[in-house]
Parts: sequence; C-alpha cells; structure tokens
Amino acid sequence: MLSKDSKIYVAGHRGLVGSAIWNNLRARGYDNLIGRTHSELDLTDQLAVRDFFDRERPDAVVLAAAFVGGIMANSLYRADFIMQNMLIQCNVIGESYRHGVKKLLFLGSTCIYPKNAPQPMTEDCLLTSPLEYTNEEYAIAKIAGLKMCESYNLQYGTNYIAVMPTNLYGPNDNFHLENSHVMPAMIRKIYLAKLIHDGDWTTIRRDMDQRPVEGIDGQSDRNDILNVLAHYGISDNRVSLWGTGTPLREFLWSEDMADASVHILLNVDFSDIIGIERYSSVHYGAAVDGAVDRDHTTGRGGALPQLGEIRNCHINVGTGRELTIRQLAELVAQTVGFEGDIVFDTTKPDGTMRKLINVDKLHRLGWTHKVEIEEGVRRLFEWYREGVFTF
Repeated sequence: MLSKDSKIYVAGHRGLVGSAIWNNLRARGYDNLIGRTHSELDLTDQLAVRDFFDRERPDAVVLAAAFVGGIMANSLYRADFIMQNMLIQCNVIGESYRHGVKKLLFLGSTCIYPKNAPQPMTEDCLLTSPLEYTNEEYAIAKIAGLKMCESYNLQYGTNYIAVMPTNLYGPNDNFHLENSHVMPAMIRKIYLAKLIHDGDWTTIRRDMDQRPVEGIDGQSDRNDILNVLAHYGISDNRVSLWGTGTPLREFLWSEDMADASVHILLNVDFSDIIGIERYSSVHYGAAVDGAVDRDHTTGRGGALPQLGEIRNCHINVGTGRELTIRQLAELVAQTVGFEGDIVFDTTKPDGTMRKLINVDKLHRLGWTHKVEIEEGVRRLFEWYREGVFTF
C-alpha cells in the first residue's frame, strides 16, 4: 500500500486522463506528485528518462502518456503511432524496474482487441484474431506495453498493473479537428455549425483562436475560416460525419477512469489478479517445487513455469454500456441545441463496428462507473464552451 508521503510520478499529467488522475490523487491526500510536460521531459529519449529517474526516484509510476489520435490520425501517422508509443513504454517501464519502483500503472486502450472479437469483450479475447486495420499500430504498441508489465511481474516479481480503458472523454480533451477522437470532434463540429447558422462570428473567432485548424485562426479572413471548416464537414446548420453512423461505441467519463485507476493503484496488486495463493507462494514465500524466490534487493529473478500459463492479466475499464455513433450525434445535437442536418459520409471508414467490453473483473476488484453518457456529454460541452468564452 502506498503511503500519503509516497512520491508518485504521473507521466502525461497534463493530458485527458493524466490530469484527472493527478486531481484524484490530490483529492485523496497524495500531495507528493511529480509531473513533467513534454517540453520538460521527452519520454522517447532514453537518456533523458534515465536521468529523470536517477534524480527523482519515484515510489510509484502512472504511465498515462501516449501518442494518441482518432481514426484519421491513426491512418496518416502509422509509423509514429507504433514507434512513439513503444519508445515511451520501453523507457518508462524499463527505468521503473531499474530504479525499484514499487507500483506501476500502465494505461492502454480497448483497441487492443481483435476487430471481430465476441461481444462484450473479455480480457481473454486478446490476440485471438486480427486487429482492426485502421488502428493496428497503436494497438500493437499497447499490447506490447501490457505484455511488458505482465512479463516483468512474472520474471521479477514486480507489481505492474495494466488497465485498458474504453473510449474516454472529459475535461482537457483534445478538440483539434485534425487529430481528435470522435466525441470532442463531434461536439466542436456541431457547435461550430450552429454558430455559423446563428452568425455568431465573435464566438467562432474565439474558438478558432483557441484551436486553429490547418493554420487558420480567428484572425483569418471569414471565407478562409468557412473553407477550412467545410473541409472537415462543418457548414451553415450542417455537419458531415465519417462512416455510416451504425458502429456501436462505449464511452467512459475521464474522471471516472481516473477514479478507477487510482482505486487500482492503491488497492489492487498483481497477486489479486492472477490468484494470490499461487503467485505469493512462488514469489514471496518459501521455494515451491525447487524454485528460487526472487531477491527483491538485487533485482534477480527468473521465469517460473510452476505458475502455469499466466496471460491476460490486464483489467478492462468501462461502463459495459454502448450506443451508436448516430445516437451519440443526436445526443450531442440535443445538448448543443443544434437543429440542423447531420449527414454521414459512407465513403469514409467506420472503423470497428462494435467495441463493448466486459467489466466483470473490474467490478470484482471493487469499482463501478458513476457518470452516465447523457450527463457526461452535457458536462463536456459546458467545459468546452466555457473555455471558448473565457479565452
């Protein structure tokens, strides 16, 4: 159990989930937190990461930093998605082990599961059939990350836990049209289409100043703004969205994800996931079947066949509930007060048709979500709109 004085490094503490985890830890009285922005610490730089760990010596690490984006970004930057994420994970997990970090929480994504996995997807669906092509590289990187955690635990007796959240949304979300996820992109598109129809150019320019699109900001010519927005399917009282609108998606409020993450960080050990009796007896008790226990002080260890085949030790984090992309668009339109047309461009890909996860393991470990989708969409729109008006 981590004490309130434990030094906890939150990698990605300014991001959607990292910032929520940081705030959740603070609210629980954990004040000895460390965070570094990308400009302060490039997690793809092995020497810089090693120097950081040499100086800070954290007791626990939350790895919430990642190179992320939506379906368009995943298609355009395939090499970046696999390489950047692999570098981040190898550096942070590797240095955590070298520096004796007591507890590590790795955040992945439910895109790790096969495209045609049985629904709802249990943790055991991993690596049972091909992945969705449009986000294959990101998924492979995240699978490697969770396998790193699992393998370090089995070989060295570490306590690294991997959680796989469903689609997340919430405060500090990414609303940039070029690389945002479906929820924030949909909110911004529908809101801007309403503002164009209302002729509210003061708010449109504030919005564009805050989040320029392809170099076009609030100071640009009106026609240039309209043209660049039209490129992303935004026009007067009309929004065009990718795909057919039929894929089903599950969404989790980011502050719920943070609460689940901190619950697991503070209360769940690897032994709780795989069966405390057989894991503890091998790694922490007397020798079993002639095996030599791991020496935690020297970091020595070895593969332990007597544990049997241990895999899929990650934890799904979600709501277990879903809605179609079309239903989400209708909910956003209702929340925003948009009465125009929403059309679906069926020439564009849908991505995976269904991605509902089974959260039974999470519930057994003592956590259930709190924020339902209707409340979450309202909260996110209010957060976004407040940011525009206070800019």
